[in-house]
Amino acid sequence: MGTIAGLLMAPRTGRETRQLIKKSADALPELAEDLSTSVQLQADRFSETALRNWDGTLTRLKEAISAGLEATQREHQLLNTESGNDPNPPVRDRLR
Repeated sequence: MGTIAGLLMAPRTGRETRQLIKKSADALPELAEDLSTSVQLQADRFSETALRNWDGTLTRLKEAISAGLEATQREHQLLNTESGNDPNPPVRDRLR
């Protein structure tokens, strides 16, 4: 927009102004391609980062659930031992 405004306000002849506008218009496809490439690279980086973050979050969540299951199993066995009941066999890694 600034380029167009500058061209229209510049003290040039009509022919010179048309030539400048043509040169600017000829450069637009290349500029659009550069912009497209830049946007695609940024999107790829964002996708990779999001995937890495998701994988880490999923791993931590599985570890937390596994720890919770183990703690629950230990508590269950402790309660059964205190009450005189035979403890149930332990629940093995249900998440794997």
